[in-house]
Amino acid sequence: MDDIRIDAPAGTIDGAFEKPDGEGPWPGVVVVHDLLGLSTDARNITRRFADAGFLAVAPDLYARGGKVRCVQRVMREMLMRRGNAVDDILAARDALTARPDCSGKVGVVGFCLGGGFALLMSPKGFGAAAPFYPSIPPLYDSVVTGGCAIVASYGKRDPLNPGNAGRLRTVLERKGIEHDIKVYANAGHSFANDVPVQPVARIVGFGYDAEATEDAFARTFAFFHKHLAEN
Repeated sequence: MDDIRIDAPAGTIDGAFEKPDGEGPWPGVVVVHDLLGLSTDARNITRRFADAGFLAVAPDLYARGGKVRCVQRVMREMLMRRGNAVDDILAARDALTARPDCSGKVGVVGFCLGGGFALLMSPKGFGAAAPFYPSIPPLYDSVVTGGCAIVASYGKRDPLNPGNAGRLRTVLERKGIEHDIKVYANAGHSFANDVPVQPVARIVGFGYDAEATEDAFARTFAFFHKHLAEN
């Protein structure tokens, strides 16, 4: 894995970068980390996308200042739908499309906090978006207007998203946006994030679920390969 520098409007930030084996060009994917930041788990997910045939970059949205202050700022910017975090994600996309080994098609995937950003990015020039249990108020009608195709994954036991998969599906169907939405019956929030304190997390509706994770990533990879294919 390589760390890269990403030129963004508010200044250069760090990011994790992974590429597939072999010769490109490949479609790109911007991986937006969860509340924990650019952790080992986020880096492993970035590698997972590269192994599936995508150029993958994960920008560090907490690159400016202390983590506590950055978490508050980034969450506020997600709710406002603008700010440095949005610009940083777009800059990561532009860093991919500028590479000669990128096909020019880029998707965005995010988890928890990052899942909210993945939905917000869907109308901003991406070829496909994959929100995993997005932690964003379910005002989906305004969020996805004009958006790209969306593959979304929720856990039925997620205390932060009760009924939100159905709400998103209803909006996407009404707007005629192609989508694949699945709710995993035995999974909770953060089911695809393999982070510490799993036993405690599961008690409160969080926690890693290997079976749901593998299925959700397989769906996401297939969806992205379809929508990010070269014309």
